[in-house]
Amino acid sequence: MEFDGEETFKCDVYGKCFTESRTLSSHMKIHTGEKKFKCEVCDNMFTQRGHLTEHMRIHTGEKPFQCEVCHRKFSRSGSLKGHMRIHTGEKPFKCEKCHKSFSHRGGLTEHTRTHTGEKPFKCEVCDKLFAQSGTLHKHMMIHTGEKPFKCEVCLNRFKCNGELKVHMRIHTGEKPFKCEVCNKMFRLIGILNRHRSTHTGEKSCKCEVCEQRFSCKATLNEHMRIHTGEKPFMCEICKKMFSQTRNLNAHMMTHTREKPYKCEVCEKLFSQSGTLNMHMRIHTGEKPFKCEECQKRFRHRVGLTQHLMAHTGEKPFKCEECQKRFKCNRDVNLHMRIHTGEKPFKCEVCDKRFRQIGALNIHMRIHTGEKPYKCEECLQRFKCSGDLKLHRRMHTGEKPFTCEVCDKRFRQSGTLNMHMRIHNGEKPFECEECHQRFSCKRGLREHMRIHTNEKPF
Repeated sequence: MEFDGEETFKCDVYGKCFTESRTLSSHMKIHTGEKKFKCEVCDNMFTQRGHLTEHMRIHTGEKPFQCEVCHRKFSRSGSLKGHMRIHTGEKPFKCEKCHKSFSHRGGLTEHTRTHTGEKPFKCEVCDKLFAQSGTLHKHMMIHTGEKPFKCEVCLNRFKCNGELKVHMRIHTGEKPFKCEVCNKMFRLIGILNRHRSTHTGEKSCKCEVCEQRFSCKATLNEHMRIHTGEKPFMCEICKKMFSQTRNLNAHMMTHTREKPYKCEVCEKLFSQSGTLNMHMRIHTGEKPFKCEECQKRFRHRVGLTQHLMAHTGEKPFKCEECQKRFKCNRDVNLHMRIHTGEKPFKCEVCDKRFRQIGALNIHMRIHTGEKPYKCEECLQRFKCSGDLKLHRRMHTGEKPFTCEVCDKRFRQSGTLNMHMRIHNGEKPFECEECHQRFSCKRGLREHMRIHTNEKPF
């Protein structure tokens, strides 16, 4: 066969043409399956000597192809060619369905499966299907428990090099992704994308169960686990399950006790950078989250979310034991420890146990004598912010809790709850000796002296 006066050699299977007979011969090995070139290190077989030469660079570490722009090195010329498109912005591979463009053919192939729904890679253990071989490979490590990539700083292990690379930013402080609007920096591109929506206000993803809207699909997927109860992430040490990877990562530090983030003001240490950022608002007084109903401001988004339910009266989460309802799932989980008696947090000094880590932290100040919260009016100091908040009401005269029966006002919700028992007749505290009941714990305590003959004065 001749083409433009030049002899060509045609593949009888696909009809592809070559200018040299030896190139055709090499190509035909794809169809015949012939592999006569063997790696002497790992015994892998190859159809062409060139493929073997490229493969050997895995063992030798040789990377002869260098990018002229960023000087990154590659073992294959094709990899360098694909890499150059990062600098040029070239995306020659276009999806015929949605016209999205890609810099690599592999990216287009994987993307096409989002339209076709094709998942050609199957786990031999649990039969789960995947659209990408790399995703299957990572999934297999769930079954094998393999975590081949180790952090040299804290010795944490990871399933893939990408996870280790992202983790290392905790130690290095690197935040390579910048918001173009406010110049805030982020460790992960996904967190940057979510942050961007705070500027646009766009929330395109809607929960079909409760109709709450979210700025990205990942946040919606996390939210859906509230409804499904799914907790797919397990701690390898204590087997506790979590609905989100960030909660698992934070939990893991309770085992390692690693706290790499330090407050430059009070030198308090934190296991997560996000927790440090929130803590800093105590010092700066920043309250970036505002209620549109009453203009009250909050340091944390969760504080605003829970506050909004005071206006709506919504309490969507219910305790299955006593039917008490709560504003958020976390409050239910904490409340359940009342029924189970679980107190997972132990004081290392006196062995006293607590249901919540916050209660343990406050308790530790009894041993350390620390009182970090100061009243600016009278300079009295307190162990926790809640005590300071209550104390301030003595100066301001604020009584935010109102009895709906007689309109009497109170500084504390607990005092209002005790007061309500005058109206409803509730007496939840019972004497074990004579079964007499009382509306408050103090009344029971005073009554018990009848049985013990205790004289307090």
